[in-house]
Order: sequence, then structure tokens, then C-alpha cells
Amino acid sequence: MTDPVIPALDQLATPVAWLDAGGRMAGCNAAFASWLGVSVRRLQGLTINELDVEVGRLSALLERFPDHGNAVRVHRARLAFPGGAEHFAELWLARDEAGGVRIEAHPADEFPGEDPATALPAALSAALKGLAHEIRNPLAGLKGAAQLLARRVEGEDALELLELIGAEVDRLTTLVDRLMNPAPPQEFSIINIHAVLERVRQLADAEAGWSVKLVRDYDPSLPDIAGDADRLAQSLWNLVRNALQSGAGTVSLRTRAEHHVLIGDAPHRLAVRVEIADDGRGVPEDLAERIFLPLVSGRAEGTGLGLPLAQQVAREHGGSLSYRSRPGHTVFTLLLPVPLEEEVEDGER
Repeated sequence: MTDPVIPALDQLATPVAWLDAGGRMAGCNAAFASWLGVSVRRLQGLTINELDVEVGRLSALLERFPDHGNAVRVHRARLAFPGGAEHFAELWLARDEAGGVRIEAHPADEFPGEDPATALPAALSAALKGLAHEIRNPLAGLKGAAQLLARRVEGEDALELLELIGAEVDRLTTLVDRLMNPAPPQEFSIINIHAVLERVRQLADAEAGWSVKLVRDYDPSLPDIAGDADRLAQSLWNLVRNALQSGAGTVSLRTRAEHHVLIGDAPHRLAVRVEIADDGRGVPEDLAERIFLPLVSGRAEGTGLGLPLAQQVAREHGGSLSYRSRPGHTVFTLLLPVPLEEEVEDGER
């Protein structure tokens, strides 16, 4: 069985396997074989029932979603190579066009106390690390080209765009460095959310031109928040870019204050609400429950990485990311808590 995606999957740290239409193991990546404690070759040809400790559970689930594109999440699955030790995992099963099944496993001990459907899986980290190798040199070339152009062009608008290019190259270079050399998160600084949104709006203007109307609806009375401006810009740009690519004619950037709000299990007296709204096609119904999973995209050319990353950034800031959608009206809502003065003082003692 030849699968053009297999070489890419083999680079992932997340265990991934694929079954043929008959339910037999057609292949797996090295992480899957290592997780079960055997070689890739020894797994070839085994049936799903031979790997399923609860014989029949997985095969019965597979019969419930015959259509291509659907997916099933399996809680606390138990897999083992025949005669080997049991391994627990959350599984995602998805059928492909040829009738085969792709299996993505999230071992239970990788996400203690956390839901792997909403946590940022290892697959995202591994995929981004692979991309980082390929984009370092182009980024350096872009930075150099922008600096050369800045010496030759005239006009405030042109220079402003070149400064934007330089700032984005610097941000992406920092992201690449973080991916290649993981380090503890940077300490938050006090930032203005509207300054972050204006940076994102400039990017949107440069990409969409006159084809999309960008509407700003800011609450000027909002307080500053504690955060990482680059990470928040990255998150919001992913949301705005998705809106631009949804066929929208209008994209709105809106901010409001939210009083006495619950984010997760934590109550907050004050939070900043950022909404990215568009009148595009909306989120496809078959993706509604999986939209924040990595490698899930409603576009053929999409990577499926933007929304999981945006959600992760929200969590880094103690916030949340949610959405509501129907054709012609989609709104992504980012909630960010505002630390009160006494909370800041307590944290400094």
C-alpha cells in the first residue's frame, strides 16, 4: 500500500497507524511501533482485533462510520501486540477515501488529567519543528530584501509596509528559534490589546487589499492586559486569516469588557473579549466538533495547524477560545483575563 502522507507521518512524535479496507494493518509510523514495543515490520498484516485488548470494541466502532471524512474518538482504548504489554490511549479513527482507516493515538500518560481532544498534541509540535528547518533561510532572505527596498523606496505608506514585513520576519524568526530550541515561556509584559489588533489589521490589509472590508469596533476604555504580544498577534492573525479565506466580504475586529466571567473553572471579575467575525461560508458541520484538533482543515490546501495553535496561545494567557458559526456569520471569541491591581501586587511579593 502506497500512501503519499506516510513519509510526513513518520516524522511525527504522535503514534499514527493506517488500516486497509479489510481492517488489517497496512502501515504505521515509528512512534506507533515504538509505543507498542515492537518493530514496524512485526505489525504489518495484523487485524485491528488482534491489537485490541477488548476484542471487537474497535471493529464495532469502525462499522458505525462508513463514510469518508467522519471520525470517531475512542476513550481509554487498550492496545497491545499479541502477547505483549497493554497500552492505554485516547484514539481518533478516521476513514479515508479508499475505505481504509487512519488511527491517531494519544497515550494516556502524555496528557495527565487533560483532554487530548483539546490539548495541543505532540503532533502539532513535531510538525512545526519539521517546518522550522525549511523556513529559516527564506526568512533571512526576506529580511534582507526588505532592508534593501527600504533604502530605495519613497513614501510613508511604502516604508510602513516594509517595516511591517521586517517586524513579521522578526516574529517568525523568534517562533522558529522557539521551535528548534524549546525554552521556558517568556514572562508576560503589560500590553494593549488594540495595539496587537492593529498589527494584525495591517497584515490583513496587505493580504486582502480592497477585496475584503475590515471593520474595527474597539472599546477604547479597555484596560491593558498581561501577555505576550507576539504570541497573541500570531493567534489573532490565524483567526483573521481564516476569515479572509472563508470567502468573507466583511471581517470585523471587535473588543469589549466582560464582567464576572467564568473561564474554564476560574472566575474573573474582569476580562477582555476579542471577537473576530466574518460573513463567509462558516465552519463545515462535519468539522464542528474537531475544528481545534491539529491537522484538521476545511480547505484542501489548509494545514489544520492555525486553530490549535490559537487555542494554545489562549490557554497560555489563562484565557479561552470558542466559536459559533452558521453560513454567513462566524464569530471566534477570545477571552483574556485582566489581572486586578491586588492580584499583580500579590504575585510580586
